[in-house]
Amino acid sequence: MLDVILICLVFGCFSGVLAGLFGVGGGLVLVPFFALLFEQQGIAHELIMLMAVATSLATIIVTSIAAVVAHQRLGAVIWPYVRQLSGGIVLGVVAGAYTADYLLSANLRFIFALYMLYVAIQMAMQLRAKVVEQKKNLVRLTLNIAGLGIGFISAVLGIGGGTLTVPLLAKYQVPMRNAVAVSSACGLPIAIAGSISYAVLGWQKAGLPEGSFGYVYWPAFVGVVLSSMLVAPIGAKWANRLPTKKLKQYFSILLFIVAGKLLWPFIN
Repeated sequence: MLDVILICLVFGCFSGVLAGLFGVGGGLVLVPFFALLFEQQGIAHELIMLMAVATSLATIIVTSIAAVVAHQRLGAVIWPYVRQLSGGIVLGVVAGAYTADYLLSANLRFIFALYMLYVAIQMAMQLRAKVVEQKKNLVRLTLNIAGLGIGFISAVLGIGGGTLTVPLLAKYQVPMRNAVAVSSACGLPIAIAGSISYAVLGWQKAGLPEGSFGYVYWPAFVGVVLSSMLVAPIGAKWANRLPTKKLKQYFSILLFIVAGKLLWPFIN
């Protein structure tokens, strides 16, 4: 387990800088990394993606708390929006985790690869959501329903939901700084409900390695969290100094490559 912790400490630095620099959720880079790591560790093939998704969600608990505290200090969190989204999110997360547990590992891998392609295209083309106007009560209803979808997809993919929540809020004219803050706050119920669901679903599952709590693999969780929390502020500082729009396009190339690697067994 010590070797896993050390490897994850190193990779946590990389993922932490990316999170601070590009504002991408940890799951985007952590799930494929965990999948590769668990494969190298000889973990049963049918458990790899479930463990990768579950462990990714567990790390988001810690990063979301840190992000929410920072955004709250700046007064950027719009809590009514968080409440309107969270009810549906929790229900969606539980449903998503149970669905993922029934999916074949290969199918879960394929779905995640498609998600990576979606984010890569968004980054490469600098796509933004079209702004629409709706009455306040309709926006509230939309957020309640959207929470179900955001929670479901986030639980299946092991993400914090930022790539879904931020464009949705921007669509309804929520300023970007507030949209990011609300998304960070919503990442917490996603991560908590998802981690608990995967822990329960994987409880006493045959073939899980030592150090597992259900599908959550604690050595990987500890390594990533310790290092990513330390370096994320560095990425945030760089975001204000470097040409992030151009860097996002370069980063999208990396996402295309990783997605291609995940999809290759289906093509070959």
